[in-house]
This record gives sequence, C-alpha cells and structure tokens, in this order.
Amino acid sequence: MKDVFIVSAVRTPVGRQNGYLRNWTAPELLGAVLDEAVGRIDLDPAIIEDVIAGCVYQVGEQGFDIGRMGVLASKYPIEVPGISLNRQCGSSLSAIQIAAGMIASGTMDTVVACGCEFMSRYGMFTDLNGTLYTGLPMGNPFGKFYTDKYGPADQIAGAQMIADQWGITREQCHEFAIASHQKAHEATIKGHFKREIMPMKGLDKDGNEIVRDTDEPIRPQTSHESLNALKILPNTQWITAGISSTLTDGSSAVVVMSEAKVRELNLTPLARIVASAVIGSDPKLMLTGPIYATPKVLQKAGLTMADIDIFEINEAFAPIPLAWLKALQADESKLNVNGGALALGHPVGNSGCRLSVTAIYELQRRKARYALVSLCTGGGMAPATIFERV
Repeated sequence: MKDVFIVSAVRTPVGRQNGYLRNWTAPELLGAVLDEAVGRIDLDPAIIEDVIAGCVYQVGEQGFDIGRMGVLASKYPIEVPGISLNRQCGSSLSAIQIAAGMIASGTMDTVVACGCEFMSRYGMFTDLNGTLYTGLPMGNPFGKFYTDKYGPADQIAGAQMIADQWGITREQCHEFAIASHQKAHEATIKGHFKREIMPMKGLDKDGNEIVRDTDEPIRPQTSHESLNALKILPNTQWITAGISSTLTDGSSAVVVMSEAKVRELNLTPLARIVASAVIGSDPKLMLTGPIYATPKVLQKAGLTMADIDIFEINEAFAPIPLAWLKALQADESKLNVNGGALALGHPVGNSGCRLSVTAIYELQRRKARYALVSLCTGGGMAPATIFERV
C-alpha cells in the first residue's frame, strides 16, 4: 500500500446556531473551504480526482449531493466530481479515511476530503421530521428491528448510561466542560488556531457585515454556578446542555495526496496518515465507540497509547471522553489540548475533519509526532485515524 499525505488543511471558524454564518448556504460554505484548501498551496484544482464530503443532515440545501454542490459553488472546474457520505458524527473523518484508501490503493493520487454541517437550518433529526415534497411523513429509520432489541434511540440518555456505567459524576463533567472552554479560550488568545482557520465574512447580531477569524461558541465565563443553573435534559438524571456539545455551523477540508504526486509537485506535507479503523459498538449506549476504535487503530499502526502525543476524542457529551480516559487509562494532559466540542461546538458532519485539521496543526506547533482522532456516532460506531507529522 502506498503512503498517503495531507498537504493542506483548513477550516472555518465554528459558528453558533443562527450566529455569524447565518447568511451563508451550506454549498457556499463548503465551496469556500474547498477553494482555500487548494489556494493555500497554489494547487491547480483540475488535478483533484474527487471531493468526498461528510454531512449528516442531507436535506434541503445540504441535500442532493453536498459534495458535488460544494464543487459547483467553488472555483473548481466542472470536471471535478463530488460525493457525500453519512457516518453520523464521524462522517468527515470517514471521508478522510476513504480518500486515503483510494490513494493507498493506487486508484487516485489527489482527493479532497471535507465536511460541512449547517445546523442553523438543519438541526438534530431534521432528516426524520420533515415532509419535503410529498407532504407525507418521511418515516423513522428506527423500526421494530431496532427498538425491540435496543429501545428508543436516545443519545442523551446514552450519555447518562455511560456516566453511570463508568462511575462518572456530574461534578467531574462540570470540571471537564469548564476546562474545555478555558483551554479553547486560551488557545484562541495565544493564536493556536490561527493557521488552521480561514477568516470568514458573516453578520454580527445587528446584521452588520463582519469578518471573523475565531470560533464563536466559546464561553470562557462558564462556571459551576452557570452549569448548575441549567435545566436537566429529558430521560437523564443530571445531563444538561452545558455538558453537551452545541448546535453549530462549519466546514473544513484537507487535500489528501500520494507520495508520488507530492514529489512531482514539490509540496511539503503537513502529515502522513498512519492508520485508520472503524468499529461498531453497543447501539443502546450509542456513544462508546472510541473506547474500542482506539486500540484497534493503535494495533494497525503498531503503536501504543504512550506513543501518541495528542488525542482528539470528540466531546459530544462530557461523559464520553471521560469514559474513554477511564477505560483506556489515558493521559488526560494529551486529550483535547485546545478544548473540544463542549466549547468549540459540534457541526456534526464537519467535526471529524475539523478535529483532524486541529490535530495536524497542533502537531506542527508542538513539533510532536503522532495524533489520534476519534468520534462516537449515532447508531453506535466510531472511526479512528492516526496522523504523523512529517
């Protein structure tokens, strides 16, 4: 199998729901990062053989084929195709994995893997609740085959069950959430995200045009008092919105390339893709996948937990990374070092690529070697990928 490299990586600043990005459309948001990804390395987009886009709620403006629509909203030639995929919250990490597989097999040399989610318009379960063109209910994918075995599909209840099973307390979750906001705020102030973020035009709260180059959801004022004041979510004992990732907007992209093409174009890679894995996990607990995907990808890479310098484990809910830490006896100082989705938000189909972009640039900043990225997903799954700084 051929070596596979990331030669460009970029993301938008994450936007709050109905925040600064509210006047964009999803294809235009994706098109903007597609252009920036090639523009940063002066790459002719005509050589791109495919654009693979992760997106969860593929309806309305995100429907039809957001990968292709992003291409048509960009400056790429019409000959560049695009495809969309959905592995729930792991969608755009799976996009990177599939792009890497196409290149490692020798099928392609240059692919853009990306993600986009516009939750201001298409929030949770949009694909279940609409009627679209027929006026008829679209139906529920969780039929008796699912509910008879696993009960109702409820990620929030799953987060509570995970906390209970791994002995994680409300106070620990509050501490973790506060730390996430503080780390993200400090990283922003110190400019740690500057290289990965492309400034984006948007609107302030009064509708005036602005240019934003920092993530919008971060709340450094988050405290035990503010978290304790929040309403407890249904079917849980103490899970609140404060220890849950927020509905947000964003897009990101990486250019994935073979070693032969890197040499031909005399490019300097940011990272090598060392190994990838994906696993299914308990659909009732729903969100435990990274606990099992992590050792699987480490085994494929021939590495141990101690070899990894940075872990990006998505903070869908605070109990998820805390259970991962406890189950794998991981070093917390290496986890989500610049904060995670509790502070930065979780535009679901975009998050896998966003975490990868952040991890790759943090490896560069630290001059460290390995980063491991994984996300839990709806339906009980998790992709995981290890990147190496080169």
